[in-house]
Amino acid sequence: MASSALAKSQMRGLLARRLRIYIVGALVVSLGVAAFYKFAVGEPRKKAYADFYRNYDSMKDFEEMRKAGVFQSIK
Repeated sequence: MASSALAKSQMRGLLARRLRIYIVGALVVSLGVAAFYKFAVGEPRKKAYADFYRNYDSMKDFEEMRKAGVFQSIK
């Protein structure tokens, strides 16, 4: 009689239910990290490259390196 008063433990489907919750949580966290990386790292990096190459003169840079003696085959 005393054992019938206790509720049966939920063992069937316990792993599947927990996995569903953890997979949804992992998906939300991964999307959050991806969005954070895109806006905190990716966009500023693209802007920095665009700003650098907007006024970049490759011939001027080449001449400075040539005068500094960086190249061994060019005197």
